[in-house]
Amino acid sequence: MSTVSLARGPALPASAPLPWSGLLALSTAAFTAVLTELLPAGLLPRMAPALDVAEARIGFLVTGYAAASFAAAIPLTALLRGLPRRPVLMGALVAFALSNAVVALSSSYALTFAARLAAGCAGGTLWAMLAGYAARMVPAARRGRAIAIVLAGITLALSLGVPAGTALAGAVGWRTAFGLLSALAVLLVGWVRWRVPGFPGEAPHARVPLLRVASLPGVPAVLSVTLFLLVGHQVMYTYVAPFAAHAGYGRTGVVLLVFGAATVVGIWVTGLLVDRRPRATLLGALGLCAAVMPVLGLLTGAAGVLLVPVVLWGIAFGGAPTLIQTALVGVSGPERADVATSLQTTVYNAGIAVGSLTGGMVLEDLGPGALPWVSLPLVAVALGVVAVGRRSAFPPRRHRP
Repeated sequence: MSTVSLARGPALPASAPLPWSGLLALSTAAFTAVLTELLPAGLLPRMAPALDVAEARIGFLVTGYAAASFAAAIPLTALLRGLPRRPVLMGALVAFALSNAVVALSSSYALTFAARLAAGCAGGTLWAMLAGYAARMVPAARRGRAIAIVLAGITLALSLGVPAGTALAGAVGWRTAFGLLSALAVLLVGWVRWRVPGFPGEAPHARVPLLRVASLPGVPAVLSVTLFLLVGHQVMYTYVAPFAAHAGYGRTGVVLLVFGAATVVGIWVTGLLVDRRPRATLLGALGLCAAVMPVLGLLTGAAGVLLVPVVLWGIAFGGAPTLIQTALVGVSGPERADVATSLQTTVYNAGIAVGSLTGGMVLEDLGPGALPWVSLPLVAVALGVVAVGRRSAFPPRRHRP
């Protein structure tokens, strides 16, 4: 292995300490992106009268963000791949700050929706960068742990940020909540400039066409695992409220809180294992996720034990995205990780959309009790791809230079 990389400069020794401040800045960026995307979902009754629209149209502010992120990830990443990485990252954060400021001040639904589309484009760009950025900041042998630290921002946003943001909006007003989120993005720009190292973009002669990145050995396998896992997960997660009621446990908020707390445990465990046993840990996470589905399917009327499989489901799913993202960076290489991750961002959002749609059709035609049984074979396919897939894509151990 060469000791110098055009993508990251001199190779770091395996014993180099983790750059905690920089990694936590990236993790906070992930936290900010998730909170920006999902906060309107908890504020439907408060935002709708102020913008003079029905609550469903406030929900479209989340849909619009997701659609823009889905559509923009690949073309924007391809357009910006030659630029220095830190200015692009800071630009995405500035876009979050401006978008949230507009939402905080706007009384026009059309203007608010446009600001949300801009934030979605920034989100698509940001998600394509985070894992590759973390991988460049650390020795190869510690890549998985660095990615786990960064992606922990997602888990914290889902388990703590969104509920806390909703509660804050109830106390001080939804406009103030978006204003504070804008201020957080501004502070984060300074943090990134101060503590996150700069890396060059891809040199013109080194750029691999998008289709070639998509066909690199191992990349299709990792993307297919992403797709099947997200479709299977979202079939259940989107409709956890009717499923919980079907199981005799009507407190959906408690179920979501328990699931969120369990994902924190899952990502912590993954951070300990991902650099030592990535393949076994991913097989364990996917296997546990698959094993939980039939248990959930048999819980009709068994409200007292519902939270036990929910905890196991949260632990399993909490670690899976980090493991999959680490595998993708491994097969694409850090220098092509932004492009590869833009593909994964698109696949990830497609999985969410397809899973939500599939779950809705199942709920309408077969009822909530069928949801785990539809989810099971999808997660099982993801497990099977890892089990029989290339060991170059899902290696037993990370190479230590």
